[in-house]
Amino acid sequence: MSNVAVIGAQWGDEGKGKIVDLFTHDADIVVRFQGGNNAGHTLVVNGEKTVLHLIPSGALHSHKLCVIGNGVVVDPGILLEEIAGLRKKGYLCDDALLRISDAAHLIMPYHKAIDQARERLRGKGKIGTTGRGIGPAYEDKVARTGIRFIDLLDATTFRDKLKRNIEEKNIYLKAILKEKTLDFKEIYDAYRGYRDELEKYVTNTGVMLDREIKAGRKVLFEGAQGTLLDVDHGTYPYVTSSNTVIGGVCTGAGVGPRNIQQVIGISKAYTTRVGSGPFPTELKGPEGEKLKQEGAEFGATTGRARRCGWFDAVGVRHAVRINGLTGIALTKLDVLTGFKKIPICTAYRSGGALYEEFPSSVKALKNAEPVLEEMEGWNEPLSKARKLSDLPDNAQRYVRRLEEIVQTEIILVSVGPGREETILLKNPFV
Repeated sequence: MSNVAVIGAQWGDEGKGKIVDLFTHDADIVVRFQGGNNAGHTLVVNGEKTVLHLIPSGALHSHKLCVIGNGVVVDPGILLEEIAGLRKKGYLCDDALLRISDAAHLIMPYHKAIDQARERLRGKGKIGTTGRGIGPAYEDKVARTGIRFIDLLDATTFRDKLKRNIEEKNIYLKAILKEKTLDFKEIYDAYRGYRDELEKYVTNTGVMLDREIKAGRKVLFEGAQGTLLDVDHGTYPYVTSSNTVIGGVCTGAGVGPRNIQQVIGISKAYTTRVGSGPFPTELKGPEGEKLKQEGAEFGATTGRARRCGWFDAVGVRHAVRINGLTGIALTKLDVLTGFKKIPICTAYRSGGALYEEFPSSVKALKNAEPVLEEMEGWNEPLSKARKLSDLPDNAQRYVRRLEEIVQTEIILVSVGPGREETILLKNPFV
C-alpha cells in the first residue's frame, strides 16, 4: 500500500490539478501541504472546468476527505468563496469531507496591502508576485508574529495578536510604503465572522493524518507551484515563499518521510513559467506563441499569459534529484502536435561554461543558452490515444527520449485536458 506525493517538476502550472484528480480515484484522503491562493489547479470533468486555489483537487470526487495542512497560508474569505462555488456544483456538500489544520496561518488584509505596494515600488525589478499576500504571510510566520487558525478560535488571543500586528503594519504602510492604514475593528469583525463559518472544519490535522495512515487509509499529498519556484532550490529570488519540494510535505502536513512511498513529478512535454525570472528555453517568436495558444497557457489564478519554451531537461533533472522522484506524469503532449521539429534542452552554456546541472546563480541562468537536441515531430492528433502504442511513432520516441534524458520512468502521459484523455502506464497506488 502506498501514500503518494505529487510535486511540480518545473516552474508550476504543469497540470497537477488533473493528475491529482485522476490519482484521487485510488486515494482516501487528499492533502494540500503548502502555498496559498496564489496557485490555481484546473480540472476538466465531463467538459466542465473547475479551478481550485486552496481546497485539494480531490474535491470533485465523492467521499474523499480533503485536508488543508499547516503549511498552507489561508485567506479565509477566498476559502469560503471556493467552498460555496463547489457546493453550487454539487461537490463538498458534506462538512465532514473538509478539514483545516489548526496550525495553518491566516492571510490578513495587511499582508495583501504590503505585497501589492512592494511590487509597485520595485518597478522594473518586479518579481512577479500575484499580490495575494502569500509572501508577507510567510514572513510573519517566520518572524513568529503570524496568526493561526488556533488563535482565531480564541477571541482574546486573536484580539491581542491582531491589535499588536495592526499597530506595527500601519506604521510600515504609512511611513515606508506610503499606503493607507487599516482599521482594526473592521478586520476584527470580518475575521470573527470567518471564524463562525470555518470553525467546524478546524482540527489538528497532523494527528488526524497519523491516525488515518495507521488505519490503512491511502493518502495523496498535493503540491502547489513547482520545484523551480521553491524558496531554497528554485531560481531565487524569482520564487514563491514556501518549500514546494518533497520536504514541504513533511513540514506542511505533519507526517514523517517514511509515510511517503511514491513521489510523482508532474512535467509538461514543454516548459512554461509565469512572471519574471530566468527561462533558458523561452521562445519569443511564433513557436512560443503557438505553444501558448494551443496549450491555453494563461494562469488559472491571475489570467496572465505564460511564457513558453522547449522542454528543459536540466530543470527536470534538478527536480528528480531534489525530490527523489519515483516517476513522472507527462502532461500536454498533444500541444506539440504540428511541430516539424521538437528540440529538447539537455544542457546550458553560460559564461563560457557548460552546465549539465541546474545552477544556483541567477546570473548564469539569465545568460544561459540552451544546448538543444532535435526530435522529429508529428501531425496526428493524440486526444484519443489510451495506450502508448496508440501514439504516432515520433511521439512515442519523444516520450522515451525524455525518459532517458531525465533518467526517470514516465508513468502517465496526458493527451488532453479531460480525465479520459490520459495514458496511464503505472498506477502509483498499486
